[in-house]
Amino acid sequence: MSQTAIDLSSREAKLDTTPLRFVTAASLFDGHDAAINIMRRIIQSQGAEVIHLGHNRSVEDVVRAALQEDADGIALSSYQGGHLEYFKYMVDMLRERGAGHVRVFGGGGGTITPEEIKQLQDYGVERIYHPNDGMHMGLVHMIEDVVQRARTARDQTEAANRKQPIQPDIDDEASVGRMLSRIEDGGFSESELKLLRKQWTHAAETGTPVIGITGTGGAGKSSVVDELLLRFLHSFPEMRIAVLAVDPTRRKGGGALLGDRIRMNALRSHRVFMRSMATRRAHVATSAVLHDAIAFLKSLPFDLVIVETAGIGQADTEIVDLVDFPVYVMTSDYGAASQLEKIDMLDFAQLVVLNKYDRRGAEDALRDVRKQWKRNHTAFQMPDEDVPVYPTIASQFNDPGVTWMFVNLCRLLREKVLHSPSTETALHPSPSGRGVGGEGSGSRDVDAKMDPHPSLRDTLSRGERGENVHCDFRPQVDTSLKEPRATVLIPGKRVRYLAEIAEQGRAINADAIRMAEAASKAQHYYESLKELGDPALPRALDLYDNAALHPSPSGRGTEGEGTSEAKEASPSNTAQDPNPHPQPLSRRERGESAGLGERGESVDRSLLTLRQRYNEAVKELTAEAIQLLRDWPSRRESVQAEFNEYTVRGKAIKVQNYRETLSHQKVPKIAPPVTRDWGEQLKYLMLENLPGAYPYTGGVYPYRRSGEDPTRMFAGEGTPERTNRRFHYVSRGQPASRLSTAFDSVTLYGEDPAPRPDIYGKIGNSGVSIATLVDMKKLYSGFDLCDPKTSVSMTINGPAPMILAMFMNTAIDQQVEKYLKEDPARWAAAQKKIAELLKGRPQPRYHGDLPQGNDGLGLALLGVTGDQLVDAETYARIKASTLSTVRGTVQADILKEDQAQNTCIFSTEFALRMMGDIQQYFVDNKVRNFYSVSISGYHIAEAGANPISQLAFTLSNGFTIVEYYLARGMQI
Repeated sequence: MSQTAIDLSSREAKLDTTPLRFVTAASLFDGHDAAINIMRRIIQSQGAEVIHLGHNRSVEDVVRAALQEDADGIALSSYQGGHLEYFKYMVDMLRERGAGHVRVFGGGGGTITPEEIKQLQDYGVERIYHPNDGMHMGLVHMIEDVVQRARTARDQTEAANRKQPIQPDIDDEASVGRMLSRIEDGGFSESELKLLRKQWTHAAETGTPVIGITGTGGAGKSSVVDELLLRFLHSFPEMRIAVLAVDPTRRKGGGALLGDRIRMNALRSHRVFMRSMATRRAHVATSAVLHDAIAFLKSLPFDLVIVETAGIGQADTEIVDLVDFPVYVMTSDYGAASQLEKIDMLDFAQLVVLNKYDRRGAEDALRDVRKQWKRNHTAFQMPDEDVPVYPTIASQFNDPGVTWMFVNLCRLLREKVLHSPSTETALHPSPSGRGVGGEGSGSRDVDAKMDPHPSLRDTLSRGERGENVHCDFRPQVDTSLKEPRATVLIPGKRVRYLAEIAEQGRAINADAIRMAEAASKAQHYYESLKELGDPALPRALDLYDNAALHPSPSGRGTEGEGTSEAKEASPSNTAQDPNPHPQPLSRRERGESAGLGERGESVDRSLLTLRQRYNEAVKELTAEAIQLLRDWPSRRESVQAEFNEYTVRGKAIKVQNYRETLSHQKVPKIAPPVTRDWGEQLKYLMLENLPGAYPYTGGVYPYRRSGEDPTRMFAGEGTPERTNRRFHYVSRGQPASRLSTAFDSVTLYGEDPAPRPDIYGKIGNSGVSIATLVDMKKLYSGFDLCDPKTSVSMTINGPAPMILAMFMNTAIDQQVEKYLKEDPARWAAAQKKIAELLKGRPQPRYHGDLPQGNDGLGLALLGVTGDQLVDAETYARIKASTLSTVRGTVQADILKEDQAQNTCIFSTEFALRMMGDIQQYFVDNKVRNFYSVSISGYHIAEAGANPISQLAFTLSNGFTIVEYYLARGMQI
């Protein structure tokens, strides 16, 4: 039985019975959300309602959320620098928008110094917590301090403002938020509410439609709402929308996580107002004050109100009584088809969304849901395509299923809620004369066909009634595609690739152990046969022929009945024996009698049995295992000799096998196992092996370098010129230039530098700021990027394709510059061409003096590109040569970013496709010395993984990329 947490009839309810509301987030260009996730959970456990925004949130995003949500406090984490500008900008914006009472709390580990903490708190930040505070107070007491400070501040604010009338204005988000809070917190008496309800009803006579989105938890309601918002905003440029999102209050503790905002990309538009609400009662999916909140929002000049409920069960239909147009969102995970008969919303929903249509079994689910809808509405003759059940993949950008659902939602709204005629009127001409997406002369039949219950009422539309509306719910969109198309990166038959790898690994190990045991048995039998002087003994690991495995018909034993391999045995064959021994003497050579008695028959039977057992053991070995054992003596000798020679890319490599210590002792670089047992040898070869051989446990190369290359010079700070000077400083005097580039957080998130304080404070902080090709050219100026001794590593992931393109163009333009300067006349002509291209504008330049070692290579073509200065054939030749020569790597591991650092600026699927495109480009253009991805695991560890899970995630990420590349047809 539900219990209302706030008694609306009691105007004198104590202020401290109303939950505090906090907005939590990580700052702009900051993906370190582990700390804020811990903090917001503890805040919620204190009974507060937490509106969590996630990571990478601008001051504008956070402040707008605080105003709309009428928050009491803002809790932020900032680990990427720029905190002084960020927090001060937030305090200023809150004051400017009349919300100076909102308390701001923050933390950033050791990145915010005690001096900076004092400066921020003096400026107006309520409290910045240092790691020392956490050590002295503990996390729980620290959060209790946050809650107490916010409670005290609210008591003071409410005491001063509680009786002041609120004048809500659609353009004043703070006033709308305060009004909703007063409704939600029981700030009006029953008589006041009655009066307000009359006012709201009178003001809402324009008929603003209310859409109710409900469904099971995890069905993707918030994603569906966000996709609808994006399409409404795009189709109707003047439309204003209000969103109410309800989440459950925890019965134990009273707190609530209001997390729907984290899914809403459309909220950046100022034409959308969103308010999160907690149920503040148990066992229900709506708030007790939701009806009043909807009525209030309808009284404002919003063109549409969308209500999203908390997750519901099979029997919940509360939303139907609160909205004009209920929509039910579900997935294919409903169990057996008979479970559909228990879902009440399939009776009452005007439209059903089957989301996550990319899941297995979704097509069957669509058929079953449509059948159930027909049963519920006794519409058995209706074609399936006319049933208002629409498959969608809301998580997919520009999903055609969502678009088709949106078009039909608008149509049904017009006909069932707004009572607008289904045909075009003079007041609503189609811009194209035919209408796209269900409108115009060509769509009248579509409208009639898609409406299972066409309206027969001759009712005027909102526009015909003279209403001032910004939306006629007649979108002009392309609906040539109606069903969602899943983005398939890994083919369906290969979805078990990780399980297959694990299973194959276990199977390989088991086979290795089994064959090692068989090899040991085979050797034991072989040695026994050798000791018995078997005259038919074959070469080691060869089989006896069938004649040698059965008694001689003449009863004369088996002398001379060996295999063809044994007869053809030669010194060369002996040399290939894993453990060569002299060939055994025949019985005649030993002077034994060839006569047969009881003893002779016994020996013959033993030989036959041993031969048979030997053959059985050898047959358990694969051809690969036998070859490994045959090759082992020579391979072992190659690493035990003084020198070893092998070939790489057609080039002979000669390596010393020993190092001499200070005490003049020779220590081998590789120590092979000293064992004569075939089983132990095979076990080593199949489970460990020498370096450079499968399974590569000793590394993928036969030897490691005896001399280390210079350490990668990790640098990145401020402007490109500053980092360039640092690069030249740290590489001065080194035999090779191995540069590792750190980019600032603005670049890592694919944004441009800007004077806005929350961006400005992060420019060049903890990395170099790169926004243009000119910046990239200045960054690596003076380094010949095609020099075999120059290698560049770039630590960037989200915008890696763009940064990589800048880098490759920088390398190409360097070579074009060298080509032009080889001929003075050619260079003079190029300079003239550059002046023409710049059209009188000054050419970009390197600011400051060039550092020692920088000869200016790469700076001559600032502001122009190489293809503008040379003919196409020359440019293509230089480009091909550069791409095959340039050395380095780019991190570009988007899977790791999704799991750990969060610098994801595209969807994971789209980012993986770009990774595949880049690798395919590398294959097509013979880019052999530059790596398009670097699978790394240390970020996963920094995000909280233990060593085992870190390794597991890293390996699975690598295997996933390999599987995707294989699916694209690449040869690996």
